Amino acid sequence: MEAAGKRAGILYVALAVTFFSTTPVLIRWASDLSPFVVTCLRMLVGSGTVLLFALARGQRPHIPRVDWPRFAAWGLVAALHFAFYIGSLEYTTVAHSLALVYTSPVWVSLFSWLVLKEPLPARKWIGILITLAGMGILSGFDPAWTARTLIGDAMALGSAITFGIYSVTGRKQRARYPLWTYTSGVYGAAGLWLLPLAILTYQSPARIGLPLLSIVILGVFPLGIGHTLYNAALRRTHPTLVNIIATQEVTGGVLLSWWLLKEVPSIHAIIGALVMLAGVVQVVI
Repeated sequence: MEAAGKRAGILYVALAVTFFSTTPVLIRWASDLSPFVVTCLRMLVGSGTVLLFALARGQRPHIPRVDWPRFAAWGLVAALHFAFYIGSLEYTTVAHSLALVYTSPVWVSLFSWLVLKEPLPARKWIGILITLAGMGILSGFDPAWTARTLIGDAMALGSAITFGIYSVTGRKQRARYPLWTYTSGVYGAAGLWLLPLAILTYQSPARIGLPLLSIVILGVFPLGIGHTLYNAALRRTHPTLVNIIATQEVTGGVLLSWWLLKEVPSIHAIIGALVMLAGVVQVVI
C-alpha cells in the first residue's frame, strides 16, 4: 500500500510539473501588469478553482474560525515565497535568482528531517547535489557580487527557504485537513496578503485582454491544478522526492519558451537540464 501511494505521489508531481512548465510563458504574456498584481490575482483565481473542483465533487471546504490564524500564517509563507522571488529579480540577475531559488530541495530535506523526522538515504543526497549543480549550470550562474546583488540573492534564498517550509507544512497537515480545504485556504490567504502590494503597484495597461487571460490560466492550471497535485503528492511521498521532481519545471519552461517565445536555449542550459535529469533519476531510483 505504501509503495502504491509513493507511485501515485510521483505521478501527481510529474503531472504538476507539466502545468508548472507553462508558468514562464504565461507570466511573460501577463507582463503588462505588475508582478504583484499578477501573483495576487493568480492566487485568488487558484483558490477559486480549487473551491469549484471541491464543490463539483460534492465537498464543501470549511475552515473553522479557530484555525484562521494558522491558515493566515501558511498563506503568508506562500505569499513570501512568491514575493521574495519577484523582488529578487529587481536586484539581482535571473541567473543568481534561479540558482538560489532552486536550492529548495536542500531546505525541504532539512525541514523534513527536523520537523517530520523523515530520514533521507545518502544516495538521495547525492542526487540532490547533482540536481542543484544542474540548476547552476542551467541558470548560467555568474559569481560577480555587488551590494545590490547581495540583497537580491538574500531574497532569492528567502524564496527557497519559504518554499521548503510550504512543502513540509503541506505534508505535515495531510491528516488534519482535507486537500481541498488546505489548498484553497492557503492560496486564498496568500492572495489576500499580496492584495495591498497589488493595489499599490497597479497601473492600467495599454492592453488588458491577453494579460488577464494569462492570469486566469495561471490561476487555473499551474496553481489551481498543478500546485494542488503537488500538495497531493506531498501527502503520499517524501517531500524531498516531490520537490526534486518539481524542479524539472525549469526544464519544461525552457522548452516551452523555446517553442512559444522563440528563446533558443544556450548550450549551458541544455547541459544543465541533462545534469538535473541525472540528479532526479538518482533521487527517484
